[in-house]
Amino acid sequence: MPRASSLLPWLLIILLLPLAMRAAAMDTTVGFTEVPLTEAQFPVQRPYDVPLHERFEFRGGVRRMWVYCTDKPHTPTSHTKPRTEIGIKQNYSSGVWQFEGYGYVPSGTTGVSVMQVFGAAPPHATTLMLHVYGGALRYYDRQLVEDCIYDRWFKLNVVHDVDAAELAVFVDGKPRLRVAGRGGRVHTFKFGVYTQTRPSHRMESRWRDVKVFTKKN
Repeated sequence: MPRASSLLPWLLIILLLPLAMRAAAMDTTVGFTEVPLTEAQFPVQRPYDVPLHERFEFRGGVRRMWVYCTDKPHTPTSHTKPRTEIGIKQNYSSGVWQFEGYGYVPSGTTGVSVMQVFGAAPPHATTLMLHVYGGALRYYDRQLVEDCIYDRWFKLNVVHDVDAAELAVFVDGKPRLRVAGRGGRVHTFKFGVYTQTRPSHRMESRWRDVKVFTKKN
């Protein structure tokens, strides 16, 4: 049996590890200014043939959005896939902008976009999309951004440097992705659920403490 003195270093590591992990997280909003937002700047797009309360709930500071893969698009003339999604009414065209929010994706939700930077040069419509596939958060349907996001609150920060044409994604304060922009004149942040490929029948995401920040280059 190991002596108590030999166990002390391991006990110290175990005790200090949570502190070290918290210290490693970054506050990505340092140097940014928060943009004041009103509730009117959080409009909800939903299947056009159902009332809002059947696809959206705002309770206790949490915005809960869900959609079914068999739902209609958000307008009768749209040819896009079903969504229940908020597009923040705070467009931007230059400078550095940042989305911050705490997201939650229930297990079983897959084949869906939960956050995007809308606006890009044709033929693209978006500069960045974060999809969920099998519990993993991905850049579109490509590289992994964060694994094991089901059934937990995660802090998401997306920084878009328009002039440098660069985006960075942070999860729980840690850098997870850096990609080039896709051009475009006007952008906005969107979050919720927007059907993509191989979707589950029901898709849901929840969001709280959503904020927008900006700073000049």
